[in-house]
Amino acid sequence: MTSDPETSASGNADTGRPNQHYFSEEPDVPSARKRIEVTLPDGSFVMDTDAGVFSHGRVDAGTKFLLLDAPALPTSGDLLDLGCGAGVIALTMARRRPDCRVWAVDVNARARQLTIDNARSLGLTNVNVVAPDEMPADVSFAAIWSNPPIKVGKGELHDMLRRWIPRLDEHGVAVLVVNKNLGSDSLQKWLIEQGHPTSRLASRQGFRLLRVIRPPL
Repeated sequence: MTSDPETSASGNADTGRPNQHYFSEEPDVPSARKRIEVTLPDGSFVMDTDAGVFSHGRVDAGTKFLLLDAPALPTSGDLLDLGCGAGVIALTMARRRPDCRVWAVDVNARARQLTIDNARSLGLTNVNVVAPDEMPADVSFAAIWSNPPIKVGKGELHDMLRRWIPRLDEHGVAVLVVNKNLGSDSLQKWLIEQGHPTSRLASRQGFRLLRVIRPPL
């Protein structure tokens, strides 16, 4: 799968164009919705993408890798799509686990609206879309899936993971897809240093799939 040159936030091709709008609350580029079909072994669905939101016009290779190779989701509990973008991960979670409550979190208001619209168009009533500060404090997660925004910068990335990984429940698992050339191995080392046991589940086309759990009690 080719990458979108306009969506380099997680390690795709970079044209040199500033991409900080992907991490902004309000993107500074005009909206340009584009509908795509997502095809997975367990079914297909149609969703909208938009300019100013990660992976405009396609599902990026890293996210597709996660959706294809991540372990099966828990059958109960709350599930989190961290940095949801247009919502492809959250939508997939919701379709696979209709009895679970799925949370889609993003700082980007356009991304959140996209995810709301996509969930509504698919009739998915178990998707809750929120800004980071809107997440209820008492929610913990049985699973977190994320294609984290590596190019937001190491400091902000670490702050994001420090905030959300500890919200795994006792048996919860986070699965992160990270480009090898953008520091997947160093991120794995850092997570271990933070006390979060982290292992590599798989590698494909320059991406690593990392499994992160809470420290043992």
